[in-house]
Amino acid sequence: MSRSLPVSVFIIAKNEADRIPLAIKSVAGWVDEIIVIDSGSTDETVQVSESLGARVVFNHWDGYGPQKVFGESLCKNDWILNIDADEEISSDLKEEIMKTLAADIATGNDAYRLPILPIYGFQERGHPWTAFHKPVRLYRKSRCGFKSEKIHDSVAIPPGVKVGILKGVVNHRSFRSLVHHIEKVNSYSSQQAINLQARGRKTNFIVMLVLPIFAFLKSYVLRREFVNGIDGVLTSHMYAFQRFIRYAKLRELEHKQRNK
Repeated sequence: MSRSLPVSVFIIAKNEADRIPLAIKSVAGWVDEIIVIDSGSTDETVQVSESLGARVVFNHWDGYGPQKVFGESLCKNDWILNIDADEEISSDLKEEIMKTLAADIATGNDAYRLPILPIYGFQERGHPWTAFHKPVRLYRKSRCGFKSEKIHDSVAIPPGVKVGILKGVVNHRSFRSLVHHIEKVNSYSSQQAINLQARGRKTNFIVMLVLPIFAFLKSYVLRREFVNGIDGVLTSHMYAFQRFIRYAKLRELEHKQRNK
């Protein structure tokens, strides 16, 4: 397999045997190395990843940020491309990255934001209008890197680091089904509530009353889910639920603290 770009790709995963092949195949053949950081899969994630040419390393799960910081430490190249096991580099983005890096970064950028395009179970492809999220995923590790926060896995950009934006999208198939969506939100929101309490955040009547309404409108209007018709309504309700449930759990923690 010929790999032409001095780029390291790392992917964190657990029980992703059904989804990680798309992620690996989308970068195989044009990057220097692919590393999968597995946190204890009980399915065929390890075997599938290795069969597709990735190097698999086990690391105990301590949160999203710490896992990605560990992934960075394994990468031998300065340029790093991070994708998740439920993501896929589109062909347009692949060509754009190859052209950008092959030109020796004439722009002087040390990091790039990549548009994330959500693709839901009712879609074969996402609507381009819904690619609202553009995190830094391609960057020089000598210039920036992931924060070690357990819930939020974002790249910290120091002062003076120039960041560009690429146009090609990362296809993101976040949820296998509504059942998976609810399970994932339930798990994620529990840690979010703990973090909110640790930061001194409090619940109040107004927040509990209006948060679901504003969250729905944010998804349906600002994130343009209206383009997906009735399924956009469904998706926006699910987004409102995931925003509300973390505050509901925070309220529960407040009750427990008072009862002590």
